[in-house]
Amino acid sequence: MGLPTVWGAAAVAYKLTCPLAQQNGLGARIVTCAVFFAVGTGLILHVRRGPLRELRQIRKVAVAAQGVLLRPLPPRIDGLNVAAAQFSADRGATVGGDLYEVIGTEHGVRVVMGDVRGHGLAAIGTVAAVLGSFREAVHDEAELPGVLRRLERALARHLRERAKAEHPSSGLDPDSPVAEDFVTVLLLEIRRDGEVHALNCGHPWPYVLSGGRAEPLAQTEPLPPLGPFPLPAELTTADCGQLLPGEALFLHTDGAEDARDSRGRFFPLPAALTEAVRTQPLSPQAVLRSVFAQLLRHAGGLPTDDVAILVLRNDRARVPMQQGEPVPHVEPVPHVIGRAP
Repeated sequence: MGLPTVWGAAAVAYKLTCPLAQQNGLGARIVTCAVFFAVGTGLILHVRRGPLRELRQIRKVAVAAQGVLLRPLPPRIDGLNVAAAQFSADRGATVGGDLYEVIGTEHGVRVVMGDVRGHGLAAIGTVAAVLGSFREAVHDEAELPGVLRRLERALARHLRERAKAEHPSSGLDPDSPVAEDFVTVLLLEIRRDGEVHALNCGHPWPYVLSGGRAEPLAQTEPLPPLGPFPLPAELTTADCGQLLPGEALFLHTDGAEDARDSRGRFFPLPAALTEAVRTQPLSPQAVLRSVFAQLLRHAGGLPTDDVAILVLRNDRARVPMQQGEPVPHVEPVPHVIGRAP
């Protein structure tokens, strides 16, 4: 409050002690108005600086927190070249309702890609619950179905707590919006020999990028999303074949497919992927940049839904042909992970 007091005291002193301020002539009045205008402008600018500093600090804290939640992925994980990008439909937020993570474990590289109902800041709590459970479960569970069941329990617990907080009279109010929340989840396990196994709960299947083509990884019907319905008693992983050296997987959320142009046409993702893999050798970072550039052109700016994309290329030198054959060491090659503009 020191500077505003000084400004105010200077204005009062001018009015009471300056002879010019006591005159009624046009020139004197103009000078007096100019003095008080300058004082008022200074006070306004000073008052604005405080909230602006606080807002900048809040943004720094939010960016740091969101970076911990959806942390940047390393460029290489257990012989896989990784590129990831996402943006939130909420302006100013770096994390929305989409989630992804890639972790190397003793069971293979395990991947999650998910999409929370809704988008933006309101979905961050659910994203945190699912990602936190995944990061623990991938190391503890030997089989992929065990990981999925851990995610289901974590989500159910989170939704119950939200419902209880928002509706104190009943933790399971059927009319609560929380009761309608759900998460689509795709779990992948990429083993050292390149074998890919998957569990899909209502999420778009990824594409395999190979030989200048983009083809769906699988065509089987996925399970329902997590949340509205319990998982079946028996969970069978889908055997999706091998990811050979040089081939890549393109994972995405439905925001990439649902983006529309000014005429209401959906984004042609398969055609965009075909264009992206035309240049060989295939680069995850180049695929990422190409698809995002085409998506933004199609939508005429940022789409109205959250979008997340993850590209994984098998950079292992060769695939073991027999069980127990050692996997040769692959020297890491530095790459920069792509980020959304």
